[in-house]
Amino acid sequence: MNERFAQARQRLTQFWGQMGKKQKIWLGASIGVLVLSIILLTYIFTRTDYEIAFTNLDTTDSAAIMNYLDSGGISYQLSNNGKSISVPSAVASRIKVDVGSQGLVKNGSMGFGAFSEGSSTFGTTDNEFNVKYLNALNGEVQQLLNGMQGVESSKVLINLPEETVFLTPEDKDQASASIMMNFTAGYRPSQKEIDGYYNLVKTAIPKLAIQNITISSPQGELLSSVTNGIATGATDAAETQFQIQRKYESELKKNIQQFLGPLLGDNLVISVASSFNFDKKKSEEQLVKPLDNNNNNGIIISEENNTSSSTNGSTPAGGVAGTGETDVPGYNAAQGNGDSQSEQSSRITNYDVNRINNLIESAPYQIKDLSISIGVEEGKLNEQSLASVTSYLTSVVRAQLANSGQDVNDDLLIGKKVAVISQNFAANGGNNSTSGLSTGWAIGIGAAALAIIGALAVMLVRRRRKNAEETELVAADEPMKVEYPSLDINASQESQARKNLETLAKRKPEEFVNLLRSWLVEE
Repeated sequence: MNERFAQARQRLTQFWGQMGKKQKIWLGASIGVLVLSIILLTYIFTRTDYEIAFTNLDTTDSAAIMNYLDSGGISYQLSNNGKSISVPSAVASRIKVDVGSQGLVKNGSMGFGAFSEGSSTFGTTDNEFNVKYLNALNGEVQQLLNGMQGVESSKVLINLPEETVFLTPEDKDQASASIMMNFTAGYRPSQKEIDGYYNLVKTAIPKLAIQNITISSPQGELLSSVTNGIATGATDAAETQFQIQRKYESELKKNIQQFLGPLLGDNLVISVASSFNFDKKKSEEQLVKPLDNNNNNGIIISEENNTSSSTNGSTPAGGVAGTGETDVPGYNAAQGNGDSQSEQSSRITNYDVNRINNLIESAPYQIKDLSISIGVEEGKLNEQSLASVTSYLTSVVRAQLANSGQDVNDDLLIGKKVAVISQNFAANGGNNSTSGLSTGWAIGIGAAALAIIGALAVMLVRRRRKNAEETELVAADEPMKVEYPSLDINASQESQARKNLETLAKRKPEEFVNLLRSWLVEE
């Protein structure tokens, strides 16, 4: 066995010694690449890929899931201080379904499912049952809150009053709830969502008023619209109005940037401040006016003409003039020796006028005031350009304030709403900084530098090859000097000389032939 091993070792040594330097390098590199490939393929095809199946777990849920995985012989990995569990990707979906169906993830709460786990209440006292019911109610409310958008975890503590027949309704305690909620990073609940939390808890717990609910977060207390004295929907309206105002300012700033950007460059800072009137008004007008071109008269809808005449006959005088008891002395009574006639006419005309009823509803979003300020790098604007930019901004302000009720033709008033600032920008001014290059310029300069380096490298390689070729040509033109190794062929060194000759004959057969020829010539 040892002899075979020694022979194999000698053959390998002899084979290695017969190889040239380049052959040794190529052989070693090939073997190294082959070994690395085998190791890499073995690692790829034998490793287990894990994916996160459960996150944001508490210690109780993590322990329950770990027991389930250990009982099934399934490997897993813990991360995030035990709050996340990763399982093999091949069985991740099945494990999620199994764990969910068994209700192992309870987020620290048990819910009413605890009653179904042990349906027998034999031997359970009233106090034990009340504690278990209260814990289950806490768990159910907690699960409802955890299902809301943006809620990472929550803790619920409910206090239910004791029922008794001796207390009057005024002295009876009311139910209360204290809730602590944690939200995902960067999430901020709106007032509408906060009101939803209060209503959810109110309807889930019997005889619970919103005033007795307290919901807090690490950032502070979350107040309901009812307890905070805010009308329902007022906060949503305020938020909507704020978004409308910011959107208007953003669009106006974008339009100004698109117009002045190509003229003044990228170093342009624009500030827009606006004020809106969000009041929605309704007004009704009832106008009464005569017809036009009708002498301010209306339309004749009815007309009535009445004419009457009468004739009266004369009567004889009664008694002597001026002798009666009631007569005036010396007054001559009329003589009834003629007839009397009378005529009477009347005209009634009814006119109708125009009646106009206008129901006017004004738009709730009307701009009241506007001011625009821009900052330009110093040296970009001369007097003519400054006047042009100011004129453009003034026209924009006039157009926007056309229906605001202000005198847009007052140059002094509009001029106060426009400002153009020209000065050097700060070196760390963010996107508007002039000290650094833009991304496009940086990429272009980097690509040009790489192209130059590549060209220099190619030129250097070509020059080296050319020098090497010239050196080989010069060496070929010169007479070849052959140096032969001196061999001391003594009796004691016969074996060593033979090995040297064999090596020379295998590696450099031409030199070996020349050596033999020189020996023959000398002899």
